[in-house]
Amino acid sequence: MSEVRLSVEPRTEFGKGAARRTRRAGKIPAVLYGHGSDPRHYALPAIEFARVVRENGSNAVITLDLEGKSELALTKTIVVHPLKNYIEHVDLLVVIRGEKVTVDIPVVVTGTPGPGTLVTTDLDAIQIEVEALHIPEQVEVSVEGVVAGTQINASDVVLPKGASLVTDPDALVVAVNEAPSESALEGDEGEAEETPAEAAE
Repeated sequence: MSEVRLSVEPRTEFGKGAARRTRRAGKIPAVLYGHGSDPRHYALPAIEFARVVRENGSNAVITLDLEGKSELALTKTIVVHPLKNYIEHVDLLVVIRGEKVTVDIPVVVTGTPGPGTLVTTDLDAIQIEVEALHIPEQVEVSVEGVVAGTQINASDVVLPKGASLVTDPDALVVAVNEAPSESALEGDEGEAEETPAEAAE
């Protein structure tokens, strides 16, 4: 994951009204905390921050530039408006170069499993501990040629060098099962169609 820089501004006004004014100005309210320091309130440039997340993922590590001073921060929480899909608020965590952090990493399933199988994903992310400047955007789980009955647990996921697993090693990540037959699917559809009539009796 590449390191990026953002120029930020301090925030001196708080509350919903102040947050709305910050967003109208094209910025995102953010709080930086960690390492025993008091929370600090900043405004991030909205367009630039959205591009950082798009290019580096939700665990982006950012160098914050404030009035000539720089500080390294990990993107910890991004709150997105449920309807309008804009970023409402961001929580940032102070990190020191070289230290390890605990983060959730998306799981991406790749490959084509064996014939007659159905792949289900039980965990769409796993938690790992990794050096702050070497956080992967994702981890891949290959199901190429995998046969029905195969289970891939968290301990089976290949992690980047220097990373360690925090998620329970026995946690099921991906299961490859036998695909239901056409007759079974048709039977399920028939039962679903009969249910309203049965309820009316």
